Amino acid sequence: MADHPFYRLAPFIQEYIYRQKWEALRPVQVDAIAAILDTSNHVLIQSGTASGKTEAALLPVITRLYEDPPATIGAMYIGPLKALINDQFERLTGLLAETDIPVQSWHGDVSQAKKARFLRRARGILQITPESLEAMLINRHHELGRLFADLRFVIIDEIHAFIDSDRGRQVICQLERLAGVQSTPARRIGLSATLGEPEIAMAWLAGHTGRPVVPIKGTGDSNIQLGLEYFLLPDPDREVPEPKGKKKAGEVSKAPSDPELDIARLLEQTTVFYEHLHRMTQRVSKTLIFANSRGSTEEIVANLRQLSEQDRLPSFYYVHHGSISAALRESAEAAMRDSEQKACVAATLTLELGIDIGQLDQVLQVNSTYSVSSFVQRLGRSGRRGGPSRLFFYCTETNENPKHLGEQLPWGLLQAVAVVQLYLEQKWIEPPSIPALPFSLLYHQTMSTLSAHTELLPPRLAQRVLSLSPFKEVTQDHYRLLLRHLLEIKHLEQTETNGLIIGLEAEKMVNNYRFYATFEDEITYRVRHQSREIGTIQTAPEVGSTIGLAGYAWQVLEVNSEQRAVEVTAAKGKVKTLWSGGGGQIHTRIVQKIRDILLTETEYPYLHRRAKRRLEIARKNVRSWGLSGSSILPVAPGRMLVFPWCGTRPFATQLRLLAHQGIGVKDSLAPFYYEIFFKEGASSSLTAALRKVIEAAPSPADLVREVDRSELFRHKFDRFIPDQLLREAYARDYIDLDGSISSLEQIVS
Repeated sequence: MADHPFYRLAPFIQEYIYRQKWEALRPVQVDAIAAILDTSNHVLIQSGTASGKTEAALLPVITRLYEDPPATIGAMYIGPLKALINDQFERLTGLLAETDIPVQSWHGDVSQAKKARFLRRARGILQITPESLEAMLINRHHELGRLFADLRFVIIDEIHAFIDSDRGRQVICQLERLAGVQSTPARRIGLSATLGEPEIAMAWLAGHTGRPVVPIKGTGDSNIQLGLEYFLLPDPDREVPEPKGKKKAGEVSKAPSDPELDIARLLEQTTVFYEHLHRMTQRVSKTLIFANSRGSTEEIVANLRQLSEQDRLPSFYYVHHGSISAALRESAEAAMRDSEQKACVAATLTLELGIDIGQLDQVLQVNSTYSVSSFVQRLGRSGRRGGPSRLFFYCTETNENPKHLGEQLPWGLLQAVAVVQLYLEQKWIEPPSIPALPFSLLYHQTMSTLSAHTELLPPRLAQRVLSLSPFKEVTQDHYRLLLRHLLEIKHLEQTETNGLIIGLEAEKMVNNYRFYATFEDEITYRVRHQSREIGTIQTAPEVGSTIGLAGYAWQVLEVNSEQRAVEVTAAKGKVKTLWSGGGGQIHTRIVQKIRDILLTETEYPYLHRRAKRRLEIARKNVRSWGLSGSSILPVAPGRMLVFPWCGTRPFATQLRLLAHQGIGVKDSLAPFYYEIFFKEGASSSLTAALRKVIEAAPSPADLVREVDRSELFRHKFDRFIPDQLLREAYARDYIDLDGSISSLEQIVS
């Protein structure tokens, strides 16, 4: 009995499991208990959403802290979202209630009094964001030994959200900096529901520690139920023509003109779309609707609330995204967890991660995700407790008057089918992309290290920073050039003893809390209604205008530009939302799968009537155009459409290659097609020109030399990087010459 994983857990954990009425430990939990308790290795736990992977890590970790209490903080949980940390804090508080193991959440919304109380006797478990940990490294540098010398475990949740971003590389830098105060560096436990090429994640997790990583993978998939429907909707930016004149009493209505007829038909489709969405949410208790932008979630909820009002039904709709106030997000989460209450939440990626929102009946996705990874994350939000995972796609198209053949294909619908099929057929997920030369992060960690130590000699600074694993391909020459540049722009200063300190031009920025984050902050305006914060918007509205936020309409009463505050009152009607952005990188495998879908006759059982018919039309068009035999289609004299069938990065590289050879490109839809203006107007002449592009392809460095400096800014601190380094990094990490050339070779073959 003692060898059974359950009986290896601390007694109070066994009691907790009994109280929660768990039937048994899940396989991923059994494997994790053995890996954490029987080895000294790092551990990577990959298992679906709601599969128990968080408990798989925490239960054996807490057991170790209980059996052998550490002298300092013993375990640190790093989460990507404050809301996720808050959720885990509530779960841990209940588990640890009868123990002497303290737990403390730590981020910008936690009071200073609670933080100070925890730090007086820092032990147990610390749950923290990367930004708050950076603040500790800078501001509590001389206390790090007292706080973390006996740190045993670091749990990094949702590592797929970290691994290919500067924020994730920042976490690795932080752990390696903390290792300097530890006799034995802490073991790392990574958690994720979706990982492509786990070997890359294992190398990322291990860093420079030299410890092996034990991979643990959950077994099997839950039953999946999918559906997909298609709607053609009017362009939201297009003005609807007003009917001419007023109809007199008894007058028979005349048929509208063609443009008016088209608009009327499309408006009717919009009504059908939202009524379908409304029926789907009414038939079950809990629904989560995902959209790809904050504006879309706002529009969805506003329309669903209006339909509920028309039908005299109670409204149970909520909005959840990063620009909604914490209080409103928490009320949406509480409504979803309340088993006695009906609730539907429209969200962006803020609910894609593992926040506990209880038992979901279904997930609705409006338009395709940009990645297979995101689709799998969202699918996994439903299907808890052994039930099927249910996801229904709504694919919409707004281009009712296509100008050419490229615009006649339903790319969003095709992308959704490609994403689904890549997962169903191959279980393929995008691999993480790890840059070789993350110079923005190098700047950040240089300034952070100097700020913590106040002053360091250049060799000592270089030793501390370049030893961090994200900078393994940064050379001494790279770093010397960066330091010289920072001295020139007065971000660094050299003392009489040749030490380096933070310069006057950077001091204010480095001492601001916004510096702790490696991602760019949005400039926002806080929106308040009767002293209650509703959320934030990106641009200042005009007084008297009506804006949309949290799914409601608000009339603007006052704008305080100095405080960036907007006072509003409740209003009526539909409005446009005030956010920009959106979009994402699309992998080559997805685009190539789209081509396969178009060129075959495979039927997909999850397609509903409209979607099935739209795919049939697209396939018929492709056959009639001859796109199965050529990737070049003439659209007019001197104009050709090119379909390169590659992902976002090689597509962008290909456009740069064509521009380098003086070939004019216009009207592109990345990464699906672009239009070339070509004097000869013959595909054979264009093919010859493209062959010349292949033969005379410049090096990535030469290609980047032609790019404006401002276009090279991809990360928060890139504007402080010398031009030579910035271009080298861009050529290395963002130019996909091999993928672009391979695509061109297929086009001309």
